[in-house]
Amino acid sequence: MAGKLDGKKVAILVADGFEQVEMTKPRAALEGAGAETKIVSLKPGQIQGIHHADKGDKFDVDLTVADARPEEFDALMIPGGLLNPDALRSNEGALEFTRHFFRESKPVAAICHGPQVLISADLVRGRKMTSWPAIKADMCNAGARWVDEEVVVDNGLVTSRKPDDIPAFNEKMIEEFCEGRHEALAGASSATLET
Repeated sequence: MAGKLDGKKVAILVADGFEQVEMTKPRAALEGAGAETKIVSLKPGQIQGIHHADKGDKFDVDLTVADARPEEFDALMIPGGLLNPDALRSNEGALEFTRHFFRESKPVAAICHGPQVLISADLVRGRKMTSWPAIKADMCNAGARWVDEEVVVDNGLVTSRKPDDIPAFNEKMIEEFCEGRHEALAGASSATLET
């Protein structure tokens, strides 16, 4: 995997209450493959990770959503956790940051509860996806074709269910991020994004 993502810049969109392992392991995999990663969040300073219900570590924010320029990134990764996606999906700046990647056909990876951000950005309709099983109904109600698989790839969009899926998630994420732009990603979303 080393060197596969040399020269690629990946945004990790995350807020307080993210499932720590769903950020740290994919981030390590991305950096191990040569990518430069930046933590993009809602406020400057630090964000709080969690281990299920317990507090984890704090991590430095590189850029706020207000200051980050999505056009400077090649790909987007969204970790899960209960509180993290809820905060992100309530912030129009975070949703618009996310929409940029679909408009520009750039690959996106989201794990566990992370796809809730995509639901609120109206980006899941017609896509084959997976997620934490508890949000299956939300995914289906938003128009996704939900499946119970460890990793699902749909035209540059990579989704997984839970921390146990991280090895498969990382492998497919790096593969898709290496491929770069997926014209079908934008095509599938264009009707949604233009409304």
